[in-house]
Amino acid sequence: MAARQQSQNLDQRAVAVIKGLIMDATRKANSGHPGGAMGMADMGYILYKEFLTYSPDNPDWFNRDRFVLSAGHASMLLYSLLTFVGYLSLDDLKQFRQWGSRTPGHPEHELAPGVEATTGPLGQGVGMATGMAVAERMLNAHLGAAVVDHFTYVLASDGDFQEPIGLGSAALAGHLGLGKLIVLYDYNEIQISGSTHRADSTDYKKVFEGFRWQVLEIDGHDHNAIRQAVETARKNLEQPTLILSHTVIAKGSCTMEGNAETHGAPLPEEEIRCTKEKLGLPPDESFYLPDDVLDHFRQRFDALRAQEAAWQQRLRERQQDAAFREIWHKLFHQDWVKQLPIPAFTPGEAVATRSAFGKTLAAWAEEIPHLVGGSADLEPSNNTRAFMEKVGDFTRENPRGRNLVFGVREFPMGAMLNGMALHGGIRPFGATFLVFSDYERAAIRLSALQKLPVLHVFTHDSIFLGEDGPTHQPVEHLASLRAIPNVLVIRPSDATEVPVAMQVAMEQEHRPTILALTRQKLPVLDRTALPSAENLRRGGYIIQKESGNPIDVLIVATGSEVSLALEAAKRLSDLSVRVVAMPSWELFEEQDAEYRQTVLPEEAGLRVAIEAASPMGWERYVGTNGLILGVNRFGASAPMKVIAEKFGFTPEAVEKAIRQRLRW
Repeated sequence: MAARQQSQNLDQRAVAVIKGLIMDATRKANSGHPGGAMGMADMGYILYKEFLTYSPDNPDWFNRDRFVLSAGHASMLLYSLLTFVGYLSLDDLKQFRQWGSRTPGHPEHELAPGVEATTGPLGQGVGMATGMAVAERMLNAHLGAAVVDHFTYVLASDGDFQEPIGLGSAALAGHLGLGKLIVLYDYNEIQISGSTHRADSTDYKKVFEGFRWQVLEIDGHDHNAIRQAVETARKNLEQPTLILSHTVIAKGSCTMEGNAETHGAPLPEEEIRCTKEKLGLPPDESFYLPDDVLDHFRQRFDALRAQEAAWQQRLRERQQDAAFREIWHKLFHQDWVKQLPIPAFTPGEAVATRSAFGKTLAAWAEEIPHLVGGSADLEPSNNTRAFMEKVGDFTRENPRGRNLVFGVREFPMGAMLNGMALHGGIRPFGATFLVFSDYERAAIRLSALQKLPVLHVFTHDSIFLGEDGPTHQPVEHLASLRAIPNVLVIRPSDATEVPVAMQVAMEQEHRPTILALTRQKLPVLDRTALPSAENLRRGGYIIQKESGNPIDVLIVATGSEVSLALEAAKRLSDLSVRVVAMPSWELFEEQDAEYRQTVLPEEAGLRVAIEAASPMGWERYVGTNGLILGVNRFGASAPMKVIAEKFGFTPEAVEKAIRQRLRW
């Protein structure tokens, strides 16, 4: 009994120490969110000390439990816990929110070991964790529990469920029966502007029960209640669990418990001193971290190390099997990508690039055992159905399926793809219309920020989708996606470029790829007479050389407009015309200056850019005196041929525009 009491006392002392670190770091930075972090401290501490499986020495151990702090503003709680683990140091905490530190204002995946996901935009942590749970369930089914068998935990706040992405992801998690997904909900009823009840009266218990979750309701400061809830959650492998935890923001503070002002601002110095005295901490000592607390917290470390060692032995035993060894290698290396089969397309045949994608995807289904993804309820339109028929749907009954049925949930789809990529062992893709990249954009941004090799496939890439009209016709979307740092955007010229673009996407290790694909059929270019589609790898290349010197007209085009440019060039046969295919600005900019100058020589005459989208940005390639044939307005509902005529995307219209400019 005395030993138990001593342990409980040390637990309370450890939580107090964590709260001291939170207060000190936010105060030193003169910036941060101490209230939520303090209110969640009991849950975070019990989870890390008693339940979370990880390696004290190897933060990247593959079979570790994943922990996602979806409430990323409470980052100092996570950083304090990672300091207890030993992944971070007190010096790291002292550099909270400072230039070059490993402890930025919101957790960033690549900066600190133990940070499983970049969070902060609320709700996305729940979505990414759902993706991690999908990856675990699927890899468990394919590789066996001896290799993959872990839980995914989330610490979420009110804002995570006020953002619809949180609820959309939760609905899918319940539908899929992701029983190893456990969300601890910090239900403190406070947000920046005050009480959550000013904006929200949702009964989340009923909502999540409707989503087919197990819901447990506890006092989030009661350590025994936290333990019992987590143990109950771990036993139910048929349903994800929401632990609805009633908490008080800034719990333990001297006079500011429950005060909304603690959400987004450091506590005043006098409040910190008074709080430390109340918690039994040295009031005049900052960043206090005593050895007895660390020793108590690390009591499980020997057992955790033994767990990892046993797993490493099981993995070595499994790798004695050649088939398993080959699959395991493919999960973590890309050296086999260039050996993937390339479907054949007949020159002159009319093939939409979305169809070429579907054909290639189906051909690769068995070649890439960890290729996983699906469509946001657009399987026939995105051409993912053949892939689905080969690999089967991933369901609660069929965890070996690799086609994900996202439903009309573009944003949750993007976040889940990020979670699968973060988990590792999965090459995820998701598909929808390009216009709906708007719904997914925030997740694409986190793909880029986290340097994740996610493939985002967007079909119906221009006004040429026709009759659906301007609500479905993308105009500004290519420009907006190209504006996101660390995103690779590829718009293939024809069917032969699509498999090359997909290979390039599979080769990426540190950035997402966006494929923009046509609904309408395009002529398959004769690559025996034209440069190889492999030139796509250079981003831009001369697809038709000029007939003489100097170059009178240099036309640069992407996607469906490349064949249009070639047709227009025929009508300009009295001039020396060069046509450049530019499937990817990013790949082109990565070429050396000499190559770029060779393709787009400064001494060329009139430079023309053709893209059935916003002209924004094309000035970099055609200059201020160049001609940009783009779309400066929303589209219209009409047959595709009528759209092309009205918007000036016919060979005749392009010829006319060029000749008019040359007469200036």
